[in-house]
Amino acid sequence: QVQLVESGGGLVQAGDSLRLSCAASGRTFRSYDTAWFRQAPGKEREIVATSSWMGGNTYENTYNTESVKGRFTISRDNAKNTVFLQMNSLKPEDTAVYYCAARISLGLRGTRPPTSDADMNYWGKGTLVTVSS
Repeated sequence: QVQLVESGGGLVQAGDSLRLSCAASGRTFRSYDTAWFRQAPGKEREIVATSSWMGGNTYENTYNTESVKGRFTISRDNAKNTVFLQMNSLKPEDTAVYYCAARISLGLRGTRPPTSDADMNYWGKGTLVTVSS
């Protein structure tokens, strides 16, 4: 069982930056695929970025939402069991509850990265990011 706790959300102005953190329990966190999702008011939850384990110390990152490419960066510190989402040049449309999620990985190259809620086994409760114009 993995427990995920997000932090780092808050109220910022357009153009500001935030770094979200997701602290995970469990000694094998390094072998999990992780992802950040977000859900804006009145909208469905969407996947934002993923970090997939490819075996050994290799991870593959993907950015699933076109609007965040070049602005958001997913990273992880396995020694601290933490996944980060660095968000730069924030826009009002980035306002949402951001969720961290994880799934057990086989660590095989070529495995399809997570693309939806159904792909994930574990979820945090979310952290709210509000971007004012």
